[in-house]
Amino acid sequence: MVRNVIGSILALAGAIAAVWSPFHAWHDGRLGRHYRIADLFGGITAGQAELWTSVLLPLAFAALVTLLGLALRSRLLVALAGVIVLGFTVLWMVRQSQVSDGLTFDGADGSGLGWGLALALAGGVLLLLGAAVMSGRPRRPRHGPREAEAYAGGPYDDHEGGRYGASHGGRDEYDGDYGRPPDPYGRPDDYGDHGQQGPPPGPGQGPPPRF
Repeated sequence: MVRNVIGSILALAGAIAAVWSPFHAWHDGRLGRHYRIADLFGGITAGQAELWTSVLLPLAFAALVTLLGLALRSRLLVALAGVIVLGFTVLWMVRQSQVSDGLTFDGADGSGLGWGLALALAGGVLLLLGAAVMSGRPRRPRHGPREAEAYAGGPYDDHEGGRYGASHGGRDEYDGDYGRPPDPYGRPDDYGDHGQQGPPPGPGQGPPPRF
């Protein structure tokens, strides 16, 4: 329970950081929401993107996946959201490095990589960390073969006169009447049909002597 709470907090912080990052500068003072999604695959251009055609779209989708994963307590979905954030961020860095001399962090003049990119990277890392901390949904207990046969009314079912049912008044195929093996010499036992002890065996009717 505690692990799920801590992991959820980390995942929510990562999702917020990822969605917030396009509203800050990514490179040379240019906001992340000004980069088009198509630029990530065809190359960075100077064209300015609309809000929902910018890199904000995949980051917002990752935030929705995060919320779904937290609702279902799914570590896989939360980790998938982190992969989406880091994947698109790293892809942008590769494309940006192709059109610039290098990727350096924000300098004194505002050039180079900005804090918005740092927020996106931190958000992806927090999502993966949250998925690793979460314990996920509790697993259902698995029954062994003895428990499974008991639930199915098998030979180990105590309530259906199974192998151990004789103690509850049941009868077993390996036992005689009332749970006692039959006498091989035909002598009645102490628990006959009427619950009375039969007469003792006469001469020559008992078992042969043992030597």
